[in-house]
Amino acid sequence: MSLYAQRGVSAQKEEVHQAVERLDKGLYPNAFCKIYPDYLGGDAGWVNLMHADGAGTKSILAYLYWKETGDLDVWKGIARDAIAMNLDDLLCVGIYDNLLFSSTIDRNKRNIPGEVLSAIINGSQEFFDELKGYGVGIQYLGGETADVGDVVRTIAVNGTMTARWPKDRLITNDGIRPGDVIVGFASFGRAAYESAYNSGIGSNGLTSARHDVLGKTYGARFHESYDTSLDEHVVYIGGHQMTDGVDIPAVEAGAEGVSTDIGHLLLSPTRTYAPLLKRLLTERFGAIHGLIHCSGGGQTKCLKYLPGAFRIVKDNLFEPPTIFRLIARASGSDNREMYQVFNMGHRLEIFTDEGSADALLRVGKELGITGKVVGRVEAAEKKSLVLKAGGEEIVYEG
Repeated sequence: MSLYAQRGVSAQKEEVHQAVERLDKGLYPNAFCKIYPDYLGGDAGWVNLMHADGAGTKSILAYLYWKETGDLDVWKGIARDAIAMNLDDLLCVGIYDNLLFSSTIDRNKRNIPGEVLSAIINGSQEFFDELKGYGVGIQYLGGETADVGDVVRTIAVNGTMTARWPKDRLITNDGIRPGDVIVGFASFGRAAYESAYNSGIGSNGLTSARHDVLGKTYGARFHESYDTSLDEHVVYIGGHQMTDGVDIPAVEAGAEGVSTDIGHLLLSPTRTYAPLLKRLLTERFGAIHGLIHCSGGGQTKCLKYLPGAFRIVKDNLFEPPTIFRLIARASGSDNREMYQVFNMGHRLEIFTDEGSADALLRVGKELGITGKVVGRVEAAEKKSLVLKAGGEEIVYEG
């Protein structure tokens, strides 16, 4: 059993999928988000969507860093994570404007004071204001902030995003076909709209990252930061402190490279691709056959949304950035596990025809996001993913 499973989490969420398997799959079963009829407006040409997600256990990393350094700004990053994990999923069905957001924050008041709540709530509004400058409109409609100390040890930061959208401007993944190429856009580096280097970690796999990278001192000092029923051999087994320095090479960070620390690598806010996809969905809509957000499930995520029995080949992947190499080294995880837990370097995939790829990549370059053709779609008798990384070939069945 993997360390990930031993900590009570699952990259593939098998039990969750089993629990909801009898529910309505929505109007477009292959779409990245479930799409419903226009219940709000009653218009056959429109659809409704409601999406819920959050920062996950990344909030515990913010808690540890804040307790150790007093830096409140890390909580603004958690606010961005909760928003981006909703927004970027909806972007993958073509939605980029006229969105509504409601936050749900559950805290243990003894451990999380009002100043942390203020940082999260104000950080959310700041993020919405920034996105508006790129033509991505999100209205902040408040939400629920509850003191539930009997349920939550520290804090859980989540949210729900709602949209009403025209059917003829949806990306449903039904357009994915053999012969398509897959354009991947980096999760790391520094985009033109980001204020600092982004490690690419996103908001998935943070339970594994936290325990594999950080040392036993965190479990000893902060019992509230983990499930104390876990076997101690899987709890904080790494050799690092949050404030340990790390140098990021120029090939990864750009310019002269970056000096940062372990905490900031683990807490880099989930990159939103909203400014990029706003442009591509308005300027190149017809070229986009499918969109995948490599979140939970990492590079295997695409297998869940294919409209046919295709073979996906990813044989030109990004070199994994520093954070993922550090996690792999600390955990001893093999490539098979790493690539189905983490994005490993790119989190947005666009399925398109070969002739359109360069135009998509140019827009990414203008926004400071590295991109490249990472793979292709082939006809096959059954769904599968062939991933070539680190000198080996890994096959995942659909």
